[in-house]
Formats: sequence, structure tokens, C-alpha cells
Amino acid sequence: MLPVTAADPGFAVYVHWPFCKSKCPYCDFNSHVRERIDHDRWRAGLLRELDHYAGLTAGRTVTSIFFGGGTPSLMEPATVGALIEGVAARWPVADRLEVTLEANPTSVEADKFRAFRSAGVNRVSLGIQALDDASLRFLGRQHSAAEATGAIELAASTFDRFSFDLIYARPGQTVAAWEAELTRALDYAVGHLSVYQLTIEEGTAFYPLHARGELVLPDDELAGDLYEATLGRLAAAGLPAYEISNHARPGEESRHNLTYWRYGDYVGIGPGAHGRLTLDGGKVATRAHRAPEIWLERVERAGHGAAAPEPIGRDARGTELLMMGLRLTEGVPLARIAEEAGRPFEEFVDPAALSRLVDGGFLVRDAARLRATPDGLQRLNAVLGALLA
Repeated sequence: MLPVTAADPGFAVYVHWPFCKSKCPYCDFNSHVRERIDHDRWRAGLLRELDHYAGLTAGRTVTSIFFGGGTPSLMEPATVGALIEGVAARWPVADRLEVTLEANPTSVEADKFRAFRSAGVNRVSLGIQALDDASLRFLGRQHSAAEATGAIELAASTFDRFSFDLIYARPGQTVAAWEAELTRALDYAVGHLSVYQLTIEEGTAFYPLHARGELVLPDDELAGDLYEATLGRLAAAGLPAYEISNHARPGEESRHNLTYWRYGDYVGIGPGAHGRLTLDGGKVATRAHRAPEIWLERVERAGHGAAAPEPIGRDARGTELLMMGLRLTEGVPLARIAEEAGRPFEEFVDPAALSRLVDGGFLVRDAARLRATPDGLQRLNAVLGALLA
């Protein structure tokens, strides 16, 4: 049995490494470029913040660790190993602990991948994003298509489990071209593939170009066609969607991300990291300072870089659960909504809106569960806005 189930979402640890070689023009993650990094100091800081959260959550069983960023494959394997050992020294860990590390093709090579595997990483997630050189240049990626496929092959030969990301709805992209790219991706995707629609976020290099009309994305109709093509092509290949943007063969789902989407507890370590923790019967949100140097100074001074935990009220808990859980094709148990919201499901949502969404083919409700249909998943922000109004 997997250590993460719908009934028991698990307890996860997220470690944020905030550094990249360069900033991609579409990226709004907390990532920074630095000429020099004191790896010993950063290792000590991350371990110290781990101590802080271990003191708050003693006795919990960790089901997954995820190194995200930034570009965690720029970390020294010794730092990754120290953190994995640090988690196991501070908490009980599941027998089938999933340990994922994000990597870019430009920051991997055979010896380093072997070192990460020796350090305890058993799953990698590769930021491929596209499989043709022109699209990679547009996306600001530092690797070529040949380097991308080489990195996938290296991951497949080194780790038991791996995934990679692609971005669609790029300017000028057609359904036929995207289907051809998916077909090529399926030559390499063994168990898991993440496929994200390109969106323009404020604060990114793409944002002013889009605002001036110099960067034009596919319209809603074409974006919908691309999404439906993704669902159909990957399902036919045995990788059905289990979440809006994530596809996997049964049993190959990301256990760490399932903890998020099933609204389980997780510790967030590192600059800008968020967490959700159940403490003393209530749920709190944790959030670390985003600036790497300020975070590190605070950790060295106070033992952590986080602001004071913020209590999450019952209504907010129910809302967060629906926002996360309806992303999953399995949906959300009604009993869980009542548990988090502190009142029956029928009293938490707008019943008239629920009826309209069900009748319109966007939601399905049975005796135990609420889930979004494919049409509902494609329009989930609007569905949630109507349901929670």
C-alpha cells in the first residue's frame, strides 16, 4: 500500500533551494541568480530550520521529501544527503519514502546524478519544457532539445522513478504541432509527465511584452483544444490525468504533490517556502521570508526564517481543501469538506450554484464525493468562484 492515500494524505517536507543559473522569462517562482554561494553556510541554515519544525511536529511520519526551487540540482549532493539524513533523524519516515529532486538539463551529468542517488534521492523531476530548439530559446531555457532528451535518458538509467515537464499554449502553437511533440515525449515518458499551460504572471519578463501586445498567446478556444488534445493523447498512451496538469500510470503519481492536493500537512524549509501544519487541533499556515540572504540571517539568529504562523479559520480551511482537491480527477470526499469547514457540506457551498454546476456538466456529486468533470477542470477557477461565492 502506498504511504499516501485519500484517507491519509501523508506528512511531507519541502526544501526550497532558491538559486538558478538564469531567470526564465515566464517564471514567477522565488528564484535568484548569484555568482557565489556558500554551500556550507546554506547547508547549516537549512538543517537549523529543519530543527525548528521538527520541534513543532515531533512524532509525525514523513512520507515524502521534495527539493524544489530554483534549481535544486545546483545543490551539492552532500547538502541533499545531509538534509535527507536530517529528516530521518528528526522524524519517523515511511518505509517507501519518496525523495524527489528537481533538475534542469544544464545542471546534470552522470556523476552528479549518481551522487544524488547515493545521497538518497529516488525520484527526479526534469524541467524540459519543450522538445524543439526554437521553443526552448523563446522560453529562455539554457539547454537544447538534444540536451533535454539526453538528460531524460540519464535520469531513466539512474533512478527508478522520474518525471519531466512540458509547457504548451505557446505563441503560434497548433494542435497538430503539439500532438506531434506529445508523441515524441511519449518515447521518453515512462511513468509520469507534467504538462502546464503557459500563463503570463506579473513580475516576469514576459509580462510587459504581453501587456504591449508583443507576445500573443493562443486564444481560449485554441487553448481548450490543446488541453483536450493533451488529455486524449496521454490517456490513450496509458498516462491519464490524475490532476489538471499531471499525468501518470497508476501507482506512479507524485506522492508528495498528492499530499498538497489532498490537503495534508507539510513542512516548508528555505526562503519563501510555505507550509500547512495541524498544531493543537487547529491548522496554521507558515511562510518564510523570500529574500535568500535575509532568510539565512534570520535562521542563524533565531533558528528559522519564518513569520509567525497564521491560524487558518474553518471557512478558509474548507475553501483551501476545495481549491486543492478539485484539481484532482478523484475529487474531494464530502466528509472531508465537512471536517475541515466545521459544518455540513450543504451549508458550506452555495446549493443553487452547486446545482447549476452539476446540471451544466462541470461537477459530479455522488453520495461520498465531489469532483470536477474534464470541462470543469478546464474552467476550474470559474467553477470555484461560483461554488464559493
